[in-house]
Amino acid sequence: MMQESNRIELKRELTDSLEKEIVAFLNYRDGGVIYLGIDDKTQTTLGIADADTVQLKIKDRIKNNISPSTMGLFDVMTESRDDKTIIKITVASGSEKPYYLSKMGMSAKGCYLRIGSASEPMPVRMIENLFAGRIRNSIGTIKSRKQTLSFEQLKIYYNETPLTLNEQFAHNLELLTGEGAYNYAAYLLSDLNGLSIKVAKYAGTDRVNLIENEEYGYCSLVKATKAVLEKLKVENKTFARITSSRREQRKLLSPVALREAVINAIIHNNYSNEVPPKFELFADRLEITSAGGLPSGFDEDEFFMGYSVPQNKELMRVFRDLEMVEQLGSGVPRILAYYPRSVYRFTTNFIRLVLPFAEGFEQSTDQATDQATDQAQALLRFCTTPRSTKEMMEHLGLSHHPNFRNRILLPLMASGKLALTIPDKPKSPNQRYIAIKKETKL
Repeated sequence: MMQESNRIELKRELTDSLEKEIVAFLNYRDGGVIYLGIDDKTQTTLGIADADTVQLKIKDRIKNNISPSTMGLFDVMTESRDDKTIIKITVASGSEKPYYLSKMGMSAKGCYLRIGSASEPMPVRMIENLFAGRIRNSIGTIKSRKQTLSFEQLKIYYNETPLTLNEQFAHNLELLTGEGAYNYAAYLLSDLNGLSIKVAKYAGTDRVNLIENEEYGYCSLVKATKAVLEKLKVENKTFARITSSRREQRKLLSPVALREAVINAIIHNNYSNEVPPKFELFADRLEITSAGGLPSGFDEDEFFMGYSVPQNKELMRVFRDLEMVEQLGSGVPRILAYYPRSVYRFTTNFIRLVLPFAEGFEQSTDQATDQATDQAQALLRFCTTPRSTKEMMEHLGLSHHPNFRNRILLPLMASGKLALTIPDKPKSPNQRYIAIKKETKL
């Protein structure tokens, strides 16, 4: 049975007190959830008539009646309960406390805080302390280093959804500072910027033998994110094992957890110091490192519970518009559905996620893999003397470089059968590859 608590509010219908409840959860450390269509005394499901219209009213009221901006801090969706439609409003804890009712201002009549199962007026001293400590060094308040920005890539992605960007999109998406200049969020989402996300690959389990170092960036963060997702999707190969009763197949990493981990690292990264997240593939694991430690005032248990405090609400809004993110706070629980808490490591300035590869599985063999194996053997015989990428592809009669690299070149390097002649400069124009002969033990 659903009951009201410090994080749950039940309401029979949409009332004038909605904004007060939203403000209280925004100011509360853990955020909260409001259900419309459930009696708060009997917990009876009443349902909401014309839920779509009510949803639109709720979104409009939250956006226009609460300050500072709530963009990226709430979700409004419908759910089915007892064969009736109810509305669920998920509210994240905001980073610009205190939040308040715009018409009442930053006062005891405008600021509320969740205490137990009630929303209480916030003491004046608390309002003053919160305002004094308000986080100002966010990508929404930092002015972009460049002001001549274009957003053609972002417009293309929005055109693939029911949403479109009009002439006021920079204002609507809060890509402007209070003075009307483009902010750092706009810079990250623009067509050309200085941010580069690296995906490195090592031959072994340490950082000694770097075999690949790809960069995805200098473009809209949305485009860079999609490129990183596609790269790791290719790397997430299918493996198999034979049991007494059947043949089992699985990926190196859970595709669901992998996607959530990538997007979480990019959206919640602290960009104020211009440090992007990084992704490192080893022989036995994937490591994802993002800048910024636990949210202020949070401990690890609260982090794992999925309480959401968006580091970059402007990015959260855009990624949700483009349906790259589902509801608030869903990322960490989705990852923990496949991996234990121990995959996370926290420091003061970074969060590292270490996802181990599946054990006990061998790479699936099919016609394409058999062909790649034959070509790999031919390549090793050819590379007894150093060869360039062009020479190797011509020798094998191949013309598609990504296919050659992913199916033949990288597996050979990962196994230690092929090595770089200039290992400290993987992208050198003078780079060559040479086959490694195994020593024969007498």
